[in-house]
Amino acid sequence: MKNTTELLKELTSATGVSGAEENIVDLLKSKLEPYGDVSVDSMNNVYCTFGEGYHFLLDAHLDEIGLIVTDITDDGFLKVAKCGGVDSRMLLGYEVSVWGKEEVKGVISTLPPHLQTADDERKVPDTKNISIDTGLSCDELKKLVSLGDRVTFKRNFTQLLNGRISASCLDDRSGVASILMCLDRLKELPCKVTVMFSSQEELGTRGAKIGPYSKNVDEAISVDVSFAYSTGCDKADCKDLGKGAMIGFSPILDKEISRRLVDIAKKNNIPYQCEIMSGRTGTNADVISISERGIKTALISIPERYMHQPVEVVDVADLKSVSDLICAYIAERAGELNA
Repeated sequence: MKNTTELLKELTSATGVSGAEENIVDLLKSKLEPYGDVSVDSMNNVYCTFGEGYHFLLDAHLDEIGLIVTDITDDGFLKVAKCGGVDSRMLLGYEVSVWGKEEVKGVISTLPPHLQTADDERKVPDTKNISIDTGLSCDELKKLVSLGDRVTFKRNFTQLLNGRISASCLDDRSGVASILMCLDRLKELPCKVTVMFSSQEELGTRGAKIGPYSKNVDEAISVDVSFAYSTGCDKADCKDLGKGAMIGFSPILDKEISRRLVDIAKKNNIPYQCEIMSGRTGTNADVISISERGIKTALISIPERYMHQPVEVVDVADLKSVSDLICAYIAERAGELNA
């Protein structure tokens, strides 16, 4: 397996706006094939199963937020709508790629400050007023772009100082990376593991709603990102970048698994933080836990700054903490069950 930085760069380079995830699906199939039986369902969930015995499900979502083309105007602009929780504040003037018959680069149009009114400066743009300028005429665009094609934001991958990475779609390619980093170690354990890289999480955890069915899973761990403190945030709502895996505690999560994760982190000197939630977590854990007859589910999150922006930031040390914690937990559980 590549080192964490190289792996993140590869994963965040692949496109996968919700409902059009084929590019990242193909990449993940190739990553998983050395480990077990790989399959893809009709919703673009990617699965890999190996081993025998007590059955653990490891989940992270593979899709990303983006835009969808809704119209091609007579004067050669593309109109769009949101695919997932896009922050309208960052759209104006941003570079994008439109994925039609081929990649078409463009920029989101914006009014120069010289032409703005005082009222314009205070407005967050409505998506219906957003246009993409590609430089092509209406007729030229129609040869390359169709209504329903997806739009991604410009791929940024920047190595910051102290092991921190800024990139688009680290939500949740960093979760995917953490699970991939586990697999060589998990392959050696006396248990059964199914990896599920799930689709359409950004549209309402749709892939994870159907993913666990017929798998006969005993326990599940979902891996996603959560809020890391940065200036302007309320510290009560966030944890710290670089201080380890965020172990979730919530009424919808299995409290015994959450507590054991803390105990195992302490025992193995794995950096961790506790994230307390009063109800739904906003992740795939919400729906995995009520699949089939009910599945005992835990949530481990990676601290992330600037979520749903093209400049999301994570610390590679936190990905290692998440990966190490998953491995240590499954190793201990498998050892107990096979004693």
